[in-house]
Amino acid sequence: MSAPVATTQSSLLLPLRLPKTKLITRRKLRKYSWLPDVLRVKNSIVPSIFGPVLTVTIFAVGAAYVWDKGINISLTNSVVPLLSVVVGLILVFRNGTSYDRYYEGRKDFATMTSHIRNLTRLIWINAAMLPADDPTKGKFPASLSAKQLRRRKVDALKLCVSFAFATKHYLRGEDGLDWADYDGILPQAVVRLALPSSSRGPSGLTSYNATTKTSRVVSEYPSALATPRMTGTPEEESGDEAMGDSQTIQVRQTTIDATKRIRVKRSKDNLKSAGVKSMKSSTLSATALHQTIDFHPDPDALTTPLPLIIAHELSRLIFLFKRDGYLETVGPAGTNALNGHIQGMVDMMTAMERVANTPIPRSYSIHLKQCVTLYLFALPFTLVKELGWGMIPVVTVVAFTLMGIEGIADEIEMPFGLDKFDLPLERYCEDLKEEIDYMVERLPEGGEGMYGLDDGEGDD
Repeated sequence: MSAPVATTQSSLLLPLRLPKTKLITRRKLRKYSWLPDVLRVKNSIVPSIFGPVLTVTIFAVGAAYVWDKGINISLTNSVVPLLSVVVGLILVFRNGTSYDRYYEGRKDFATMTSHIRNLTRLIWINAAMLPADDPTKGKFPASLSAKQLRRRKVDALKLCVSFAFATKHYLRGEDGLDWADYDGILPQAVVRLALPSSSRGPSGLTSYNATTKTSRVVSEYPSALATPRMTGTPEEESGDEAMGDSQTIQVRQTTIDATKRIRVKRSKDNLKSAGVKSMKSSTLSATALHQTIDFHPDPDALTTPLPLIIAHELSRLIFLFKRDGYLETVGPAGTNALNGHIQGMVDMMTAMERVANTPIPRSYSIHLKQCVTLYLFALPFTLVKELGWGMIPVVTVVAFTLMGIEGIADEIEMPFGLDKFDLPLERYCEDLKEEIDYMVERLPEGGEGMYGLDDGEGDD
């Protein structure tokens, strides 16, 4: 009788046995490779420097051919070491400076993203109706319903996401509002503030293209290709009049200019329109150095970066939340924290603006290329006496090394562009938008548990 009991006990225990699996796993680390990376051409600097290296190689072949004909073209070995020291120091400084700009751009954008994440979380949770038994409830009569308040909070979160996208376009010198990633997140109130009054039209539904100086009527309906998700229910959307609906945005191409503002600068045009064509060329050259100054008397000619307009609207929404009593649960310290995150966003935008608007002086890059070229063209005459035709591969390898370092530094010195080595700002912004979409759709607001209203007894 004992055997069947043992069998029964073992059969009862079988369902309780769990398979041996790792509860916490890590992604498989990339295997360290050497030879594949040595032979890799894709994502390397080889395509960019192939032409200059080939030019040096052909020059070395010519020098070897002349030497083979019996013409003495050799140089003393004391010239090249002097140039090599100077070239090495300049290349190290050039590469270090470029990577510092690349790293600072990534760090500043990440810090801005952190401020946006914290600001959206605080708004979503802390901006709430006062409890029914709150003693200050009579001081702040409810001017919005719960659905209207939720819609206004969604608009605030849209502004936070718009700040990231607007900063991306501002750093790249992409003017105007005709960009697809603004669709569904840029409120109409910001569009009206960003456009000059002459291009707004009677209802403020006109888009302005700063490059072509033309305007067009924007559709009142969202684009069929866009899938904006940061919205409330239809009842919530119909009950709010604070921010308006999003507009249809079209895509256009432009060139990257590190010194452009949100619209095309107007200093040269203003000079011409003011009748300054008769000024001396030297005076015009001196004035061209101050193209960032807006001195046109027309108010429509004034402009400001779009991220600053969005920051202004965010600060205004925080003020309205505080004035209407929807931030009483956090007090003055919480309100100051919200404004502090907005200030941090502007600070990081200004820091990235400094990187974008302060390129490495062109004369420095030119001088470096001249020194490297002089060194590489002097190298064949130094090695030909000892190596003969064998100096050609040596010169090619040296040229590949030095020109590759300078080419990499040139690729990464402007981290906000559209080159393959630049920072993937599109992915950063889309990831942030997806996170805030999830917050609106899935995460509870302040005063709610995971399954309903918080009554003090835990999750309902």
